[in-house]
Amino acid sequence: MRNVCLITTGGTIASKLEPASGHVTASVTGAELRAGLHDPLDGITVTIEEFCNVGSYAIDLPLGFALARRIGEVLQDPACDGVVVTHGTDTMEESAYMADLLVQSDKPIVFTGAQYAADEPNPDGPRNIANAIRLAASQNASGLGAVVCFEQEFHAARDVTKSHTSRVDTFISAEHGKLGEVDGDRIIVHRRPVLRRNYRAEAVEQGVELIKLVMGSSDRFIRFAAENGARAIVIEGFGRGNATPAVTAAAIDAVKSGIPVVMTSRCQRGRVKPIYGSGGGKSLAEGGVIFAGDLSGPKARVLVSVLLGMGLDTDRLRKEIEYLGG
Repeated sequence: MRNVCLITTGGTIASKLEPASGHVTASVTGAELRAGLHDPLDGITVTIEEFCNVGSYAIDLPLGFALARRIGEVLQDPACDGVVVTHGTDTMEESAYMADLLVQSDKPIVFTGAQYAADEPNPDGPRNIANAIRLAASQNASGLGAVVCFEQEFHAARDVTKSHTSRVDTFISAEHGKLGEVDGDRIIVHRRPVLRRNYRAEAVEQGVELIKLVMGSSDRFIRFAAENGARAIVIEGFGRGNATPAVTAAAIDAVKSGIPVVMTSRCQRGRVKPIYGSGGGKSLAEGGVIFAGDLSGPKARVLVSVLLGMGLDTDRLRKEIEYLGG
């Protein structure tokens, strides 16, 4: 018999329509989610822990950190073989990556959720939970780190992103592909993630800003963040990691003032690399900006928040980001 702990946090999977207000809100309990499963899950026992019950758009870095810490505590129990976390899809990829960075266990950690609320016709939540529980109970999933399981596929926390606002197959790993799939009671692993590292942190740094560039972006947001308490700034730049001349100047000024600046790309695929001069990526790198490989902006922000929470200096910060960026 395998034992899985189901940790619930709310999200669409635990939401219903409130007729009086017309709002869809998280209100379904963990016991109700478990009772709604039609799959018998033979050979697996499920215990339930209700961590919180909110839309994931309300989850911030400290709450994501607390969730990761709780997952780690649950997995310390020798009787627990794996954890499933039900979570809203809006920030699931960030909470999953936080757990991937912080949980000191090779036992399976599986995040799942739904695009349809619990009271909609034919909701996708029950089948996603059942597949996630099967995955978390499987020894094949050991050592994968935190994963997102949705629509029979599972993806590495580092790589996965929500790609569609409403479709049930929203989660993809655009550059690297899924880790595997759940086919009934079979767990098929196609690849194992390599770019992983675990950290021991007692806190997480909240003051990490993410700024996305568009044609003609000014330096206002960068300078405002730098002058108003930002501990680090992550930029989603153009292409290979370029910025407007004004942003380049502001980013270099921020670095000079002791604020780490990390460059990612607003492209879904590919990696940043300092190539272009005249204010482009080469100028940014020469000014001390850290290039984050093919990490997305949100994942780079989570990583930086963990590393700063550990008190790492800029040189160590650079080494860790460049390693995990690949």
